[in-house]
Amino acid sequence: MNKAMPQVFSPEHKLSKLIQHNSDLLFMLQHFNIHLPLQDKTIANICAAQNISEKLFITIANLYNNNSLSPVTDLPFTDANTLLLFLKNSHVFYSEELYPKILDTIEAMAKVNTHKEMVLVQKFFIDYFNEVTEHLAYENKIVFPYVLSLLKQIENPKAPNQSNSNYTVSEYKEHHNDIEEKLIDLKNLLIKYLPEQDDQTIRRKLFFKLSKLESDLAIHSNIEDLLLIPLVAKMENYLKDARK
Repeated sequence: MNKAMPQVFSPEHKLSKLIQHNSDLLFMLQHFNIHLPLQDKTIANICAAQNISEKLFITIANLYNNNSLSPVTDLPFTDANTLLLFLKNSHVFYSEELYPKILDTIEAMAKVNTHKEMVLVQKFFIDYFNEVTEHLAYENKIVFPYVLSLLKQIENPKAPNQSNSNYTVSEYKEHHNDIEEKLIDLKNLLIKYLPEQDDQTIRRKLFFKLSKLESDLAIHSNIEDLLLIPLVAKMENYLKDARK
């Protein structure tokens, strides 16, 4: 009999066993560039091999284990590199893997369900996809380069400041919205209102894919709000004090 899933992870836990309880952790590994097989390595083993801090890894893993999180303000500046790697990889996962699969499923469903409401499903998701793409592009082009520029200034104070001197993390915080919330309306459309037309199997598949997207986007937002933004604010304050 398998042991129950631990509520909170620790460095001694074997990652392979945790994944057997929660397969969503495979998505987390993908974002960290950690590949299978894992053998019987512990979280501590994996983090040491990948040069990832145990605290950061476990914090994110606990989010995938449906644990709540308060803002984390004691991460070292070097964790910014790992956070950016994770977030950039998640962007690729959304835009090149998950979104195209959802669009393919919607198009396949439209061939089965010809009700006029199906057009709303297609339009809603395409509009939503465009909004998310804009959000990810803003992070890739503005936020992430800004964070890297702060890190370079901290590591080499004599290096020229290449960041936008007028930009701060507070602007990012104002720009940052919960892009996963609108998926609830789309899921409700599938559950409550879209007329049936011999589409139950593919409708169920679409619902599960949308739920996976919603769940991962919620974790993505938490990582940005509770880990990245507090860390960047600390970097800004450090540089501000250093220039006094």
